This record gives sequence, C-alpha cells and structure tokens, in this order.
Amino acid sequence: MRKDIKTTEAIFPMPVLMIATYNEDGGVDVMNAAWGTMLGRNQVILNLTETHKTVKNIKARKAFTVSIADAAHVVEADYFGVVSGNNTPDKFEKSGLTATKSEHVDAPIINEFPLCMECEFIQYQDGEYGCGVIGKVVNTTADESVMNGDTVDISKVKAIAFDPYTHGYYKVTERVGNAFQDGLQLK
Repeated sequence: MRKDIKTTEAIFPMPVLMIATYNEDGGVDVMNAAWGTMLGRNQVILNLTETHKTVKNIKARKAFTVSIADAAHVVEADYFGVVSGNNTPDKFEKSGLTATKSEHVDAPIINEFPLCMECEFIQYQDGEYGCGVIGKVVNTTADESVMNGDTVDISKVKAIAFDPYTHGYYKVTERVGNAFQDGLQLK
C-alpha cells in the first residue's frame, strides 16, 4: 500500500552544486544550489531566482562555475546555502576555502571541490515556468586525486546529494551497475 507524504520536492538524489562567481569588487561569491542539472551535453540549467547575489553576479560577469560538493566539505557547502551573499559579502572568506581564477571564463574555481565545470552565461528565463540560469560548459576540470588515469572515479569524489525528505546530505560512492549495458540482459 502507498501513502501520501505531502511533499512535492520528491526527486532524490538532488545534486549539491556550488555555484561560484565574482562580485562587482572582484571578491568570490559561492552559493549552494540543489536544483540544477545538465540541460544538454554542454549546457547546465540552475533553478535560481533573481534575488540571489550569485544570479546578479552571473548576469553582470556573464560567467560562473559549477562544482560538485564533496563529503569532506559538507560544512562549507551547507554554509554557502544558509548564508546569503546579499547579507554577508565576505562569506567565502569566512569558509576558509580558496579559489583560483578560471583560465576559460570570468569566474573562480573553488580549489577544494574536486570537480568543476566552467560556464559561460547563455540566458536567464523567468516567469511562471521559467527555469532560471542556463549556461554553456566550456571546460571541466578534476583534481588528480579523483582520477584513475584520464577518467574521473566518482567513488573517489565522494560527492554529496541532498535528501529533500529529511533535509539530509548523503555521500555518493558505490557503483551498482553499468549504464547502457546492464539493461541489455532483458532484451
């Protein structure tokens, strides 16, 4: 038997994405965004409202980075979600993390997060069914510590996912199958 659970935010896992930009003064701004995904092979979509300092920065600088949050930095990742850059302009400095300027876009790469997509801003969609920020991925980097040769090993990334049912974070580490292969058993 099934039971109504009174939630509409029911997709799990939701990624924990760190969206980084530069402020107008050149300082680093980072926010935590669970509502984001790939729109196409080289496009990301982030469901963010225009009230976010990060969205204002994205529109002004025409660039941003998207890092995958990891278990080693869950405190910092959550901090970026509970503190607004509109009210705390030095929140990145308070986190203790460090950044390097992207060589491809006008946005910072947060050094401590192992995977980062560098994005050019394409457009902002608003309205009742608007989806927010759309960006083109122009480069992706991975820290060597999460690589096996030339391939990212997700078990080494220890990415975290957001649980909308209990507001928890979960570590994503164990491979359980092979995409586009395991299902062929039923063919």
